[in-house]
Amino acid sequence: MPQMSKVELYAAIRRDHRAGMTMRELERKYNVAWRTVRKALDSAWPEPRKPLPPRPSALDPYKAMIDGILRADLEAPQRHTVTRARAEEPAKAG
Repeated sequence: MPQMSKVELYAAIRRDHRAGMTMRELERKYNVAWRTVRKALDSAWPEPRKPLPPRPSALDPYKAMIDGILRADLEAPQRHTVTRARAEEPAKAG
């Protein structure tokens, strides 16, 4: 069976239930748990997805150093590169 959206799945479950299929048959046909069948029969729309908590960035440990480099020479005509930032990192740490 092709992948379908949750709205389409809920509509198909409700349609087949009205046609006389039992909850267990719906579970098997659509390969979902009984709770999903119950939610589909109780509500026309699936509940919205919960937002994920923010994840830390890979740059978080370096943000202070990068900000310091950029603030130190706001008037500089050159571009700042990762190579230069890495070259300055051991000098500041030592």
